[in-house]
Amino acid sequence: MNEVLKKIEEIGIVPVVVLNDAKDAEPLGKALCEGGLPCAEVTFRTDAAAESIRIMSEKFPDMLVGAGTVLTTEQVDRAVDAGAKFIVSPGLNPKVVKYCVDKGIPVTPGCANPSDVEQALEFGLDVVKFFPAEQAGGLAYIKAIAAPYVGMKFMPTGGINPKNVKEYLAYNRILACGGSWMVKGDLINAGEFDKIRELVKEAAQIVKESRGK
Repeated sequence: MNEVLKKIEEIGIVPVVVLNDAKDAEPLGKALCEGGLPCAEVTFRTDAAAESIRIMSEKFPDMLVGAGTVLTTEQVDRAVDAGAKFIVSPGLNPKVVKYCVDKGIPVTPGCANPSDVEQALEFGLDVVKFFPAEQAGGLAYIKAIAAPYVGMKFMPTGGINPKNVKEYLAYNRILACGGSWMVKGDLINAGEFDKIRELVKEAAQIVKESRGK
């Protein structure tokens, strides 16, 4: 497995972040690192995404910063140029996945059925995002879909929260979970980074409890 993905596995929960203003990137990065989850999937849904990735990557060099909701190869280039260490997409776009694989960029495409997983295997991937996790059948579905694909690990995202994340993390085929409950937009927009840090601490503690660390 790629070193970046191994690091994600160690962290256990990937905060999925939507930033509307790049000025929030530094205090958010600080809150994530101090809280014990030195990682962020910055979604490419806003104009501030690339600049936010650049700021986090420069200010916190030990932090694992990636780009989410990446839909095009052009976005891959912008994200990596800004310092993104990994790429996440909501679905499996063969063009985007091949582009990342050819360039040696860790990519975790969204998969929701066996056909998606088999496409990912064809590209040599051993980790896929499972999205939207809860809406697509949750942990029971992942366990069913994982059975034939013994070498594949999953990163469920979508509907993950403090009530169900522990159950997901306890399953050995889950690499990590993506979640946004500790980095909600209203907290970021209100500048409540102390609150975010506390929520991140609680999430990091859940990882330790789930994985017996």
